[in-house]
Amino acid sequence: MAGLVVRESVTLAGRVERTRVARAFVSGVLGPGHPCGDDAALLVSELFGNSVRHSGSGAPGETVTVAVSAGDGMVRVEVTDSGGPGVPELSPAGRDAEGGRGLQLVAGLTARWGWRRRGGRTVTWFELSHG
Repeated sequence: MAGLVVRESVTLAGRVERTRVARAFVSGVLGPGHPCGDDAALLVSELFGNSVRHSGSGAPGETVTVAVSAGDGMVRVEVTDSGGPGVPELSPAGRDAEGGRGLQLVAGLTARWGWRRRGGRTVTWFELSHG
């Protein structure tokens, strides 16, 4: 990942309705016509929504930070939340389930993804590659 530079980051209120702002932010940083733009916007929606639902970031006054790095044929998006008791993990979703497919989508569309704890916060990230 040499050559990647964090181009921009934004901290948003931990509210589901701010998901569209996270999508627009990622799209704006990458610019129109970027080969990874649509996938990056879709996947940041999944991670942002998970942060609001499954971490302390959904509590009043809490936040979620989105950072975008790009270069050398790679895009990396990190979503940092206030952490919670669980960790991001793939889980099977039943055929009729209304949720539970977000991380499956992330895993299926990305070159790599993962998570780490940092200072009590959880950072979930993905990388998309393009030629």
